[in-house]
Amino acid sequence: MAPARPNIDDREINYFEHHAADWWQRKGSLKALHDINPLRLNYISARTRLDGREILDVGCGGGILSEALAKCGGRVTGIDLADSALSAARAHREVSGLAIEYRQATVESIAAESSARFDVITCMELLEHVPDPRSILGACERLVKPNGSIFLSTINRTWLARLMVIFVAEYVLHIVEKGTHHYRKFIRPREMAEWADETGLAIYDCTGFLYLPFLGRACFTRFVPMNYMMHLKKPNSS
Repeated sequence: MAPARPNIDDREINYFEHHAADWWQRKGSLKALHDINPLRLNYISARTRLDGREILDVGCGGGILSEALAKCGGRVTGIDLADSALSAARAHREVSGLAIEYRQATVESIAAESSARFDVITCMELLEHVPDPRSILGACERLVKPNGSIFLSTINRTWLARLMVIFVAEYVLHIVEKGTHHYRKFIRPREMAEWADETGLAIYDCTGFLYLPFLGRACFTRFVPMNYMMHLKKPNSS
C-alpha cells in the first residue's frame, strides 16, 4: 500500500514561500499577521500560563507568534513546511536572541514521535489552508498533555466571510494576495465542535474577532461570522 500523502496543499506552501522575504516587514504583504498578533497573544495568555511551559506553534511561518510566546517565557517549538519561512524564522531568532526550536515537519509526524508532550499548542491561521483540518486537530490532541490547552484561529464559512475576507480583502483593499483564501476550506464553529468531540477535546471558549486594516489592529467581538479563535482543553486523564 502506498504511504498516505502528507496533509499539505502545495499551492498554499508555494504562496508562503513566495512571500517569505516579507515575514518581518511589518508594512509588507504579511502586515495583517503583525497587526493581529497582539490580539492572538492576549487571547492565549489570558487563558493559560505561558512562563516555563512547553509550547508547540503549528504552522509557525516566519515565527511571529512563536517569538511572542517565547518572550512570555514559553519553551517554544515552531513547525512549518515552507523552507523559506523557516529560514526567515531562524534568521530573526538570531536577531532576537530567543531560544526557539524550528523544525520542518507536519504536526502529524511530530505526533507519531511522541505523545502528551506539550502544555500548550497553538494553530493559528492554518486550518483553512490544509486538505484535512481534522487530522491536524487529532494530532494536536495526541500531543497536548492532559489538562493542556489548544488554541485555534480560523475563518467561519459564511456569506459575510466570503464577502469580506475574500472579495473585499483580496480584490478591493488588497490586504492579502488574490487567491489566498478558498471559501470551501472555511470551517464553521459547529464543525470544529464536532471534530473536537470526536477527538475527546472540550471547548472552553469561542470568540470572534475583527481586523481593522485602516487602524492596523484587531478587536474581539461576541459574534463569529468571520474570523474566530477557539480554546480547547484535553481533559485530565485522572
